[in-house]
Order: sequence, then structure tokens, then C-alpha cells
Amino acid sequence: MRFEEAERYLLASIGESASPRTNYGLERIEALLAALGDPHRRYPVVHVAGTSGKGSTVTMIERVLRERSLRVGLHVKPHLQSMTERARIDGVPIDREPFAELFTEMLPAIDAVTARFGAPSYYEMLLTVAFLYFAREAVDVAAIEVGLGGRLDGTNVVAPVACAITSIGFDHQEILGDTLGKIAAEKAGIAKPGVPLVSAVCEEPARSTIAAICARVGAPLIETSERAEIDEIELDAFAQRFSVRTSRETYRIRLPLLGGFQRRNAATAIVTLESLPAALRPSRSEIERGLAEVRIPGRMELIPGAPPILFDIAHNEQKARSLADALRERFEGRALTYVIGIGESKDARAILAALVRPNAYSILTAFDAGGRPARAPERLAAIADELGLAHELAADPGAALARARAHAGSSGVVVVTGSTFVVAALRSEVLGTQASLSSRG
Repeated sequence: MRFEEAERYLLASIGESASPRTNYGLERIEALLAALGDPHRRYPVVHVAGTSGKGSTVTMIERVLRERSLRVGLHVKPHLQSMTERARIDGVPIDREPFAELFTEMLPAIDAVTARFGAPSYYEMLLTVAFLYFAREAVDVAAIEVGLGGRLDGTNVVAPVACAITSIGFDHQEILGDTLGKIAAEKAGIAKPGVPLVSAVCEEPARSTIAAICARVGAPLIETSERAEIDEIELDAFAQRFSVRTSRETYRIRLPLLGGFQRRNAATAIVTLESLPAALRPSRSEIERGLAEVRIPGRMELIPGAPPILFDIAHNEQKARSLADALRERFEGRALTYVIGIGESKDARAILAALVRPNAYSILTAFDAGGRPARAPERLAAIADELGLAHELAADPGAALARARAHAGSSGVVVVTGSTFVVAALRSEVLGTQASLSSRG
């Protein structure tokens, strides 16, 4: 099977008829992994959950561990350009040919599991490719981001050496529950007996829910707010400097990512790294060097120019509020021109409300994501009118970006946000790379 064939097979698995999004549980992926020799059990894992911030935090952890000259696997979602990004070793995605070879090898196991439990989902199959790839390449450790929730997420088959929860907010309520307590219970489902769980969650009742589950399971709870203090903040054009003081060390961090929420993610990453077994635990200098080299495409990523363009995937209310806070901190007083596209299943009103500010203008657009519908720009416009957000419509994302650049001029800032699909496509256009709007869910 060639890569293109494997990609078509995987994309064909998306949709209600093939694998309903509500069909969550571990039985199917456990059977698939067992048929392949349980590759996910062959290396230690750092497991990170959260409504927002988990992708950034797990990437920070991975980059620091590489400073220890370890061979480090990384699984994050969504991907921006290619599904090969779901399986990276030392920051490099798996090549297309070995991806296809591993997936071909998986087909008999997929068939056997389908006969017993139904077809594995797109997400489960991509996750299994990553687990198998990390085992075959003998990584020393893997940093794994939870896909959705925690308790019933496909990643919750791992036996971690440390876990973290970055935040609790409203997203995927139809699956995780309609209160912060219920959502926290799902996220805290990654807790394991004797395994430290670092939590950056301060809000009640989520904080108490996580504490209660950790106590019941026997997972030592380490709260970032009690273990780490952030101060001495300095902002650069494309980075920020700050200190993180923990009970072990004082770190002077240079982080090439913008936003206060990324400082909090860095603190959570540091406390999680400090909780690792001695053989994996990095030194102060390794943590400082690693965080200085973190790159996260599409997450508070500022591309210089006239105007500069900031890319940030903010597809739920919590992410949008974090983006808004970061914009106030970094670009206070400068006019903002948004390019916004939002998925049909997302809370468009909450996202747009978080982005309203006096000197903001929006170009509302859509995307073609092959089975993942976008909210029509006209419907976004109706919400924008109610919120008092000045706007215009451009159905094509490329045209929306051109209009945003013209509107911003040389003194403003263009912010591309909302759906992963819009950020991925326009980031590729700006950077001159080829984009693919295949599914990234």
C-alpha cells in the first residue's frame, strides 16, 4: 500500500456511517494494539490532557526531553499539513513510505478487530501508527497528547510515568458533559495509581473533582499554582522572558511563543518534568535550553511582515479568551484585523464574543474540510452583528486573507484564527508551502 492509498483509506473512515464520533471507549483500540503486540507498552510515556494548552504543554515537554539526548516520540493532534505529523521522533514526522508500510502491516489486525468490535476510528488508527512507530524505532520516552477528554480517549491505554491536566473548559459537551465538574472527571480519568498528576486547574468545582479522583485512584496530585511562581516577565517582538520558581529550582526562561497562557503552560511543563523518574528528569539548564527552542506551528505563531500575521487555532471559548488576553498584552493599542472561520459544531457565539474589542475588524470566512462542515459566513455575520463586531464576508479563505492584509495596512496586525482548517490553509499560503484540507480532527 502506497501512502496515498493509506491516506484515502483513513479519510474514508471519517463520518457517522463509518465510525460515529459518539462511539468512544477503549475496548476496540486495546484489541487493535494487542493484535500488534502492545507497542504502547514498550517505552515510558508522559500523558497530557486538558481543554486548552495540552498540545503546547506536551510539545514543550518533548522538546526539553530531547535536550537530554533522549530519543523522544511525540503524538499531538490536530495536524496542520499531513497526518504524518501525528507520529514524530525528535521533532521529525514519520516519512510517508514507512507510514504506508506500518499501516499496511496493521490491516490484518484492523480486519480482525472490525469483525469483533466494529471498525476502528480514524483517530484510533492514526494513534496506533504512532504507537507502533515509536516501538519500532525504540524511543526512550514518548510525550502523548490526549485527543478528547481522557477517561475514554484512545490514548488512555498507556502506562504513564507522569500525567498532566492543563485546563478545564467547555468543549465537546455532548460527549464530556455539560458542567465543569463532569468535564474535569473525564479529563482526570487519565490518573493512574502511584503516578504523579500535575494539574494547572484552579477553578472550582473542577479543581476539587480532580483532587477527589486522584485521591481515590492513589495518584499523587501536584498543583502548578502551589508548586510554581511566574514573575520577572519581559516581552520581546517574537518571544517572552520570565522566571519560574519551583520548590526545586529557579528557571530563567526565554520562550519563543506569545501569551500569558503559554507562560502557564511552560510552568506546567516544568513541574511535570520535575516529577519524572530520575533517569528521565532534566536539569535546570536542559529545561531552559529546551523551552528556548520550542516551535508550535499555528499556536500564537507570529509571521513578520507589513502587516505581521499571527496564526492561532482558537476553536473553543477558552482558547479564544486566551488569544484575546495575549493580544491585549502584546498588541495593546494596535488595530487588529481577524480572519475567522469556525466549525459548525463549535460555539461560534462564545468564540466571537471573546474576540470583540474596540479596534478590531473581522473578515468572516468558511472552509472545505471534507466532512467537517464550516459555519456559513452569513450565520457568523448575524452573531457578529449582535455582538457589535465590525465585519465583512469572504467565503474563500484566500480572499479573506487578502482583504485582511489590505484592511490592516502596515500599522495593523492580521490575526488568523478559529478552525484548524483555516489556520492550516492560510499559514501554508503565507509560508509558500502546499496545504491540504484533509481531515485534522
